[in-house]
Amino acid sequence: MEKMHAAVVSSFAEPPHYREFEVPTPSSDAHALVEVLAVGLHPRVRSGASGTHYTRTGELPRIPGIDGVGRMLDGRLAYFVADDELPGSMAEKTVIDVRRAVFLSDDAQVEKIAAAVNPAMSSWVALRHRVPIEPGQSVLVLGATGNAGTMAVRVAKRLGAGHVVGAGRDGDRLAALKSVGADDVVQLSDDGGATASALAGVAAEVDIVIDYLWGKPAERAIMALLTARSDRSRALHWIQIGAVAGPTLELPSVALRSANLHLLGNGQGAVSAKGYVAALPSLIDEIESGTLDIAVQTVPLRDVESAWLEPDAPGKRIVLVP
Repeated sequence: MEKMHAAVVSSFAEPPHYREFEVPTPSSDAHALVEVLAVGLHPRVRSGASGTHYTRTGELPRIPGIDGVGRMLDGRLAYFVADDELPGSMAEKTVIDVRRAVFLSDDAQVEKIAAAVNPAMSSWVALRHRVPIEPGQSVLVLGATGNAGTMAVRVAKRLGAGHVVGAGRDGDRLAALKSVGADDVVQLSDDGGATASALAGVAAEVDIVIDYLWGKPAERAIMALLTARSDRSRALHWIQIGAVAGPTLELPSVALRSANLHLLGNGQGAVSAKGYVAALPSLIDEIESGTLDIAVQTVPLRDVESAWLEPDAPGKRIVLVP
């Protein structure tokens, strides 16, 4: 059996280790073996490898990685979204489902694409497919100081938002959001309570909320915004994407009876793999043009253990290269 090197998760309590692993074999006509060129170390990769993501299976050992850029056997470059039933992408080679791939130009910016697609994808799909934004509508990004949240501010402006509010805890990163499109920013306390009224003061009239926090901050923000809204019958679309502040919240029934609140999610299951892939070509074009950008820190795959222990740096994404 042919061997390769890969990041291998053998325990959910440890970072992946750089080890030899069997080269996977395509098992259907829809599958293809690719040489991996670049893989982003995204928060979603970390949660999957620690066994905490909602798609977890508990199966070990496993190779982490949810997307990447690879070279097909015929020489073509492709960005691919990993299939949960196939090996992950943090390896010298992997098997991809070609139906979940987008072919790239020969001069594609491989590392940049591997870094930026994942943090941009959630808001791009949310505002183009879950709740297609109309020109001039206003957007609140709850959790705007993370990399995905900062990208959501950029995406909202790029897709025609007339007013964008960014809310998060990191004061320095909040101030920087003004340079990427935020019209107003609100600093949140740990549970969101102390700033709910301040948030309502600038965001009560928004049309769409992109929520990466959930938990107490979202719980208090929902009621604050609805209470301060001048016309509660006007739709407020709340798109739940992440749960950084907690997996649950308490929502009074009156929130749904006394206002036109639309709660929906954006993630694996809420959107089909086909739906995500259909949104990728236009997103990749924006990334390569520099409209949606993120700094890249390139790290050799052999150093995956040390890279894994580095925190997710503001405005930067680690990209592993075999």
